[in-house]
Amino acid sequence: MDSDKGEITLLLVRWREGEAQAFDDLLPLVYPHLREVAAAYLRRERDPGVMQATSLVHELYIRLLNQNRTVLADRAHFYTFAAKVMRLILIDHARENNAQRRGRGIQHVPLSADIPWVEVGSPEILQLNIALDELEKIDPSRLHVAELRYFLGCTIEETSDLLGRSQATIHRDLQFVRSWLYRRLYPDALNTAPARV
Repeated sequence: MDSDKGEITLLLVRWREGEAQAFDDLLPLVYPHLREVAAAYLRRERDPGVMQATSLVHELYIRLLNQNRTVLADRAHFYTFAAKVMRLILIDHARENNAQRRGRGIQHVPLSADIPWVEVGSPEILQLNIALDELEKIDPSRLHVAELRYFLGCTIEETSDLLGRSQATIHRDLQFVRSWLYRRLYPDALNTAPARV
């Protein structure tokens, strides 16, 4: 994900200490990955009304820049927080689109191959947001795993590295989250297991 993990942490420390230029120096290091993730989400969306990847990353950048109360301690914390903010941007966009589309038969595509029953820009993504808020109250560490994987597009290896946990633990957490989310979103489908990765 990043060639120099320590440089991101150093820039975050400088930014936290009040050096505004540090955030501007951080952007070129993280922008390629964030844009790649945004493009992957939006490339799967067939609706031309969906926002562009550049717009999504710019909105993320603006929201991060306005986070003067948030202390982003290191690279892992930055990417975890960026995943949460990207999730909120997609949720806001879905709400806006759903309000405009009522009654239109638009075909959607999955947010992630891991959770194919939740589609970008669909009402399910709003329900997913509610379920993820509930998961945060129950198990915040598993929520971080889900956000990094499903909203920031991190691989299991990258998620493991960012959170300092074994890949086996990340894999188990993702299995739990997929199962929990499926049961939470589709309580009537108790005998149907979610798709495995």
